[in-house]
Amino acid sequence: MQEGKLHYTQNVVSANLLHVESLEGILPGRHLLRFEFEPTGKPDIKAGKGAAGCAQLYIDGRLVGQADFAATVPITYGLSGGISCGADAGSPVTDAYRPPFHFTGTIYEVAIDVSGELIQDDEAITRAILAKQ
Repeated sequence: MQEGKLHYTQNVVSANLLHVESLEGILPGRHLLRFEFEPTGKPDIKAGKGAAGCAQLYIDGRLVGQADFAATVPITYGLSGGISCGADAGSPVTDAYRPPFHFTGTIYEVAIDVSGELIQDDEAITRAILAKQ
């Protein structure tokens, strides 16, 4: 979250920043925020490239931002990297903020799904079907 918008940035070996930002702001209140990465290619580890794919941001089940990533982090983020939530106590991923960059809202739940299955929002699908009737 920055300036009222949802962001995802991946720093690929300090050589390339991959970034996607929501096209709309997030209104005050409780929301379900989601990032998904859908691979569209295979990694080339020998060349130092992770899988290509489509990065997607969702607010309350609605797609609000997407970007194609040509290649991602090939293997690991290193000793100080990884996923953090609510603050970034280590080195910043990008120069767009300064650590620890605390989130000042309330985080009710965090779920990380690495199953490889695309997340299906059954409630959103049902609402869309009912809206067409």
